[in-house]
Amino acid sequence: MPERKRVAVLADSDTRWKWGASTARRLVPDHRLTGYLLRGRATPTARQLGEVGVRADRLAEVTCAEFLAEIERERYDVVVLALVGGAVQAVLHGARALWPAPARRPVLVTGYVGVVYEKLADGLLLRHGADLVLANSRHDAERFRAVYEGVGADSGAVTETALPFLGGAPYEPAGSRAHTVVFAVQPSVPDNRADRAYLLERAARHARLHPGREVLVKLRSRPGEHTTHLEEQPYQRLAERVPGGLPANCRLVYGNMSEVLDGTDLLVTVSSTAALESLHRSIPTAVLTDLGIREALGNHHFLGSGCLASWDQLDSGLLPEGDPVWLAAHGVRPAGTPGPAGPAGPAAEAASGTAADADAYAVARAKVAGLLAAARLPSPAPHYTLTTAPGYLPGILARHRLAPDGTPLPGAARQEAGESRLRRRLRAHLREAARGAYRHGVQRVAPVIRRLGEL
Repeated sequence: MPERKRVAVLADSDTRWKWGASTARRLVPDHRLTGYLLRGRATPTARQLGEVGVRADRLAEVTCAEFLAEIERERYDVVVLALVGGAVQAVLHGARALWPAPARRPVLVTGYVGVVYEKLADGLLLRHGADLVLANSRHDAERFRAVYEGVGADSGAVTETALPFLGGAPYEPAGSRAHTVVFAVQPSVPDNRADRAYLLERAARHARLHPGREVLVKLRSRPGEHTTHLEEQPYQRLAERVPGGLPANCRLVYGNMSEVLDGTDLLVTVSSTAALESLHRSIPTAVLTDLGIREALGNHHFLGSGCLASWDQLDSGLLPEGDPVWLAAHGVRPAGTPGPAGPAGPAAEAASGTAADADAYAVARAKVAGLLAAARLPSPAPHYTLTTAPGYLPGILARHRLAPDGTPLPGAARQEAGESRLRRRLRAHLREAARGAYRHGVQRVAPVIRRLGEL
């Protein structure tokens, strides 16, 4: 019996851990997974990891330098980098320093956790140099290749897949249970108090207009926790200021998004990736237009989807339906829709939920298998070098305690180890202080405490 492949995932937030670990399962269904959490502002808590629901055989918190030492020592087959672009670039240059010539090294994979609606060129060029740069749809794959080819970089690593966590049972109407509306909020969209308060009040108004419905406001984090994006105005605090309070049939909830969607009859959001999860399950999905259709909100990504709607329209009974052509171009095949390549085998089917889902990863799996079969892989070759980006690259690497050549700065590991112990203690105290401030209603103090936790 062949030995299970060894896979490592390095993630810097709860959502990226979800993407990275789910991607690993799709690419290498039979594997031993080691998880690494990059130490920083958004390092997830145990509660956040539990809510994501993806487990690793081993999990550790590391710095960039420590992770590079780990992948040199442990000889992983595949490494998935579920990180912001700058951190991906740092690891790629660190890997180039470890393997400056063709060698037996891990296959390096990266991509995006969800909808790509901002910093397209910047984020992509920081990811260039990985063996596979995963695109979550045909639409994204075309855009990614255009960016790479536009600067004269090799686009061969771009590989079309789909979001790895699309799954779950197809939607079934409520029947005898209460019709449930879920408002999936986002930490930083919209980014100001007035707009966020408006959206919450509209959710509460919808509940009052439809007393027979359940309206759930799906939150991402608890006070004191961080996610991929900063949340300056948490809905927990805004809920306390809703005129008249939230009605009995409108409440704040946490939990795994897939489990929440199990009982959802209408998913409402501004631009969350949850919309794609919902559409995959054929759940009526509304992308809000109340605040306009703007790049800053990310809802422009859904132009042509058939899902754009306002709270007024939802109050009047509208249940949007996704446009099949748009869904296909954006990597969403409603559950049960056959994929283009046919069944991918029982192992892949078990790993991803359905054979149709697994097809989206068939090409990526074949690429990984081919790279694993090679005796040696060439040294990683990022587009950004000291020749192409001499005023940009050194700063990115320095933020991760790497020298311009990708090697750890002298004393970085020792210094980071000492700082990390102190930071862990400080973060724990500051999180508790932030929770206490929220509990006692000290609205102006709590964000300051949370900011201190990022230092």
